[in-house]
Amino acid sequence: MEIVRTAPYGSWTTPFTAARVVEQTVRLSEVRTDGTDVYWDEGRPAEGGRTQLVRRSADGTVSGLLPEGRNARTAVHEYGGGAWWVRSGVVWFTDWADQRLYRFVPGEEPLALTPEPARPRGDRYADGDLAPDGETLICVRERHTGDGAAAVVNEIVRLAAHRPSEPEVLVSGPDFVAAPRLSPDGRTLAWLQWDHPDMPWDAAALIVRDLETGEQVLVAGGHGESVTEPVWQPDGSLWFCSDRSEWWNLYRWRPHTDITAVVRGEFEIGGPQWRFATSHYAVLPDGSVVFARRRKGFDDLVRRDPDGGLHDLDTPFTAVAELRAAGDGSVVLVAATPTTEAGVYRLDPVTGRMQALRPPRDLGIDPASISRPEHVTFPVGRDGEVAHALFYPPANAEWSGPEGTLPPLVVELHGGPTSAAAPAFSPGRQFWTSRGFAVVDVNYRGSTGYGRPYREELYGTWGAVDVADCIAAARWLAAKGRVDGERMVIRGGSAGGFTVLAALASSDQPFAAGADHFGVADLAALAADTHKFESHYLDRLVGTDPDVLRERSPIHHVDRLDKPLIVLQGSEDAVVPPAQSRVIVEALRSRGVPVAYLEFPGEQHGFRRAENIRRALEAELSFYAQVLGFELPAEEGVEPVEVENT
Repeated sequence: MEIVRTAPYGSWTTPFTAARVVEQTVRLSEVRTDGTDVYWDEGRPAEGGRTQLVRRSADGTVSGLLPEGRNARTAVHEYGGGAWWVRSGVVWFTDWADQRLYRFVPGEEPLALTPEPARPRGDRYADGDLAPDGETLICVRERHTGDGAAAVVNEIVRLAAHRPSEPEVLVSGPDFVAAPRLSPDGRTLAWLQWDHPDMPWDAAALIVRDLETGEQVLVAGGHGESVTEPVWQPDGSLWFCSDRSEWWNLYRWRPHTDITAVVRGEFEIGGPQWRFATSHYAVLPDGSVVFARRRKGFDDLVRRDPDGGLHDLDTPFTAVAELRAAGDGSVVLVAATPTTEAGVYRLDPVTGRMQALRPPRDLGIDPASISRPEHVTFPVGRDGEVAHALFYPPANAEWSGPEGTLPPLVVELHGGPTSAAAPAFSPGRQFWTSRGFAVVDVNYRGSTGYGRPYREELYGTWGAVDVADCIAAARWLAAKGRVDGERMVIRGGSAGGFTVLAALASSDQPFAAGADHFGVADLAALAADTHKFESHYLDRLVGTDPDVLRERSPIHHVDRLDKPLIVLQGSEDAVVPPAQSRVIVEALRSRGVPVAYLEFPGEQHGFRRAENIRRALEAELSFYAQVLGFELPAEEGVEPVEVENT
C-alpha cells in the first residue's frame, strides 16, 4: 500500500488499537499429547483471565474442557506452570480458586483428590506425573502453614490418582523441588532440588531414588551447575538439560554409567525455570530428538539423528514456548513468528510438513504495518564489553514521519531479571511501533540466552549493570541516527520496573519519561515481604549489605527522580506488593514531580483481564502523548489518564 500521509511520529493512526490487542486474544503456554489427541491451555483475558484447557481430537474437533468457572492455574512459586496433565482422556488439574488437585473426565464434574487445606489455599499442587500403572500420581506440593516465606514447605508427594486420599510425602528437606518424574517401570523417581540462596538457574541438582530400596544418587547439578527438564525414556535412560558447558545443552544418563553429551554448542536449549513443566526438546520413537535452539536472541528448531547428525528445520518460528513428542513421530509445539502470534502446531521433523492445530488470530493487517525484530549488539564499556537487544523500527503502511525527523524511542525491559526478550510477534509491541515509535527490547547483561557467564554478570550488580545497558542501548541507537535522542522513554514490569526507576534516578540518564509496571522501589522491603521462591533472590543480585540495598533502592533517591512517571499496579500482587508502587507514587507527589497512578483491583503479578490490559495500554499512551507533546487519533477515543503535578 502506498504511503499517502505524513504526521509526527507517535501520532499515527494504527490498526493495533488497544481494543484490537485484547480482542479474542489468548495466552498459549503448555501443550500435551494423549494418544492421537492434543491438549493445550488458553489464558483468556475476556473470561476474567482464567485458564481453559482445550482438546483437539484426531478428527479435528476442538473443544473447551473445563466447566464454566474452573481455572487450571497453580500458585506454587507464585509463577505457576505445570497446573495440569492428562492420560487416556483423564485430566488432572489444580483449580485456581482453592488450589486443590482435581481429577476430571470431560462431561463429568471434577473430583477433588486432595483434602481441604487447614488454611484457605494453604496447600498448592503442580508439576504432576502419573505412575505407569495409572493408579497413583506424584507432584509438587507447596504447603503454607502461616504467613511469610518461612512458613512455606515444598515437598514431593504421592497420592491416589482416581479417588480422594491423604498425600504421602516422598521428598522433603530441600527448600525447593521440581520435575518429579517416574521411570518407565515405576521403580525410580527423579526430581530437581535446590536450596536458598540459589535460584534454579544458579544451582539445581538432579536426584534419582530407587523407591524400593531408598538408594539415592546425585546424577548432575548442584553448585555452579543448573539442571532442568529431566525426561525418562523407554530404554531407562534419563535425558536433561545442563549448563555445565556454560550453555544449557542436552545430556543423557544411564544408571551405573557416565553422562553423555547428546547436543553441545554455544546456544541454549531450555531456559530459566521460572515456571514448572517447561519442555524445549522431544525425543522421538526412532531415537532422534528435536530441540529448540536459542542463539543471538532467536529460537529455531533442529533435529538430531541417532547417529549424531544435526539438521536445521525450515520453519518460520523465532520463539518456541514448548515442544513435545507425539506417538506418531511428529512433535507438537507452541511457537510464534515475527509476524504471527503464538499458535499450536504439529510438525513432521523428517518431511517438514506442518499443520496448525490452533492457528494464531488472523488480524487482517497489512504486513507492511508489522515491525520485525533486528538483533543488535552494542558496546557498554571500555573493555570491549557488549550487551544485546531486539530493535523494532516504526512500521505503518499508511504513514511516514516528517522529513528530517526521527522516531521517539521506547526502551523496553523484560522481567525477571533473569529472563530474556522474546522475538515473537506481540500486538502489544506493535501498538507502539505502528504509531511511529521505535522499540528496543534490551537483553542487558544478566539476561538468558547468551550463556552462563553473561547471565552471571548481573550477580551483585542489579540496579547498576542493567541500568547502564539500557542507557547505552538508547544512546547507541540515537548516535546511529535511528531514533530521536531527545524523545526517549523507558518502560518495564516487575524487575523491569525496578530498572525503570533506577534508570530514571541515574544522574546521566537520557529519558524524557518512564512507565513502571508493578516494579520494585525498595529492595529491603522486597526482601522482607516477598514470597518464598524469591525471598533470597537478592542475595545473588545485590547482596545482603543493608547499605548496598539502600543505595540501589530507587525509593531512597527520589530527589533524583524529576522525570514524569506513570505507575500501574495490581491490588493482589504477591510478588511485588502494591506498597512498593504506592510508596514511590507518594514520594513523587510530595516533590511535585508529574506522576500518574492506576491500581487495578483483583489483578495479580501481571494483568490478565481484558479490560485492565486495555486500560493500562491506553493510559500509558495518553501519558506519553501528554509528556512528549503529540496528538492522539480522535477516532480511538482514548480516555486520558490524569497526570498529577503538571
